[in-house]
Amino acid sequence: MSMTPRPPIPSFIPESAPFTAEQRTWLNGLFAGLFGLEDSATPLSSSEAAKLLGDLLPGTASPAPVDAETDDGTDDEAPWHDPAMPLPERMNLAEGKALPRRLMAAMGQQDCGQCGYNCKDYADALFAKSEKRLNLCVPGGKETARMLKQLYQELEDPPAPTAAPPTAVPARPIAPPRIAPAPRAEPGRSREKPVTATFLSRRRLNREGSQKETWHIDIDLAGSDLDYTVGDSFGIFPANDPELVDAVLAAVDMPADFPIGDRTLRQELTDGVSLSLAPDMLFELISHMTGGERKQKAKKLAAGQDPDGDAATLDVLAALHKFPRIRPDPEAFIEALDPLQPRLYSIASSPKTSPGRVSLTVDAVRYEIGARVRHGVCSTFLGGRIEPGDKMKVYVQRAQHFALPADPATPIIMIGPGTGVAPFRAFLHERQAIGAIGRNWLFFGHQRSRHDFFYEDELSAMHAAGFLTRLSLAWSRAGKEKVYVQHRMREAGRELWTWLEDGAHIYVCGDALRMAKDVEAALLDIVAEHGGRTPPEASQFLTELKTRDRYQTDVY
Repeated sequence: MSMTPRPPIPSFIPESAPFTAEQRTWLNGLFAGLFGLEDSATPLSSSEAAKLLGDLLPGTASPAPVDAETDDGTDDEAPWHDPAMPLPERMNLAEGKALPRRLMAAMGQQDCGQCGYNCKDYADALFAKSEKRLNLCVPGGKETARMLKQLYQELEDPPAPTAAPPTAVPARPIAPPRIAPAPRAEPGRSREKPVTATFLSRRRLNREGSQKETWHIDIDLAGSDLDYTVGDSFGIFPANDPELVDAVLAAVDMPADFPIGDRTLRQELTDGVSLSLAPDMLFELISHMTGGERKQKAKKLAAGQDPDGDAATLDVLAALHKFPRIRPDPEAFIEALDPLQPRLYSIASSPKTSPGRVSLTVDAVRYEIGARVRHGVCSTFLGGRIEPGDKMKVYVQRAQHFALPADPATPIIMIGPGTGVAPFRAFLHERQAIGAIGRNWLFFGHQRSRHDFFYEDELSAMHAAGFLTRLSLAWSRAGKEKVYVQHRMREAGRELWTWLEDGAHIYVCGDALRMAKDVEAALLDIVAEHGGRTPPEASQFLTELKTRDRYQTDVY
């Protein structure tokens, strides 16, 4: 006698929900019996499963909601998504939110794309476990990596629910969980699949006497099959300084040709791992190789503490000098270091005026700590170590919300001091090439006009011809008073407000922590004073500009 097979228990609880396999089986059976279902059902989202369990088990603590959206089922404006906000403040704003929201709050909050995602998608990918790497956020650095590691433990060790007698089941719509998409994988469109381009040339933009070292960089895209749009960014995989690599090899007393897979130790130290800020894993490794006070000090550094007040200055070489005479296994040493991340630069050219090539505006970063001169890994790579004709790994990072208005008659206001002028040079070249009739206003500033007026000939010619309608300049070291772009904005506040009334789009590029914050404060004051609005109304006005993509930023 044959028996009809019993239908499988429907799956109401997704595997990402914070329950063990046994708990999921029990809950699926419970919900199937309560709903009277016998074959299949759409899985509950993780937060719905937790909420329904809390409704079924009154008086018990429901597991924290873990849906990829906010707790009320909608994706809010994420008030912590502010690059000028300190991490503790961001985490306070996200307290009590779903885990993906808290993961997002830990990010550097710049949507720079260096991780291969935007902040929200990186958080969602970590939550979905489609991305395992916790150290991809370049702007957030070690601070973000530590917080992500702490939050990630909630995925590895979720709290167990407490059983209690069931009560009535609420009527509730069931929606599938949302999962972040994987990064784009087309060649040259993602850090995961860079392509090869050729370094063409560098030209110093500062005149003699400047305290800065800024370069105009040209890169040949021939054969790379790459294209771009103004507003996009350009990703570059740099190489570490050979002298720094030699110093690290000497500090650990390792042979440069030691094999690491199919590469050598020198190759890994040159372009495989970061030699910048020493990661926690390196101190963890050191703590297992030493004893006594040194062991305790290494363990404190690995936990994010600062026993000697110098943790912020410890790059890999400085960390090795702090714990001399250790000799780790070469493979363990490499595994303890972070991967060398690509760097992103705003594109300073238009494909309509520079076909087949891309231009960048790069500050070479050099600074002293103690007796050593430190070098920005990619900025000095472009500013001195790579030579014309050398090949480099690159990709284009498409801009998400940083683009010229669709209507070429729309006026634009561009605010970009220092290297922040880069995308606006591209905007102007593009608008000039297509014959855009919209007015153009550029705010540019730096230290001294005689030394640091980048692209002076180009910009002055555009202004003289009337194409660049207004050119407002600010020099912070030219006189007794320091003058910045936000001061020039306030001085021209009435006219700036008139441009806004005429539908102008505003663009800001540059430093996120100081300049962009000061520029927004100036805009708020201008809207309040010349637009006749209260401070809350002025804030709402700027929010509306952002929502309609009339106020766009490219900050770092």
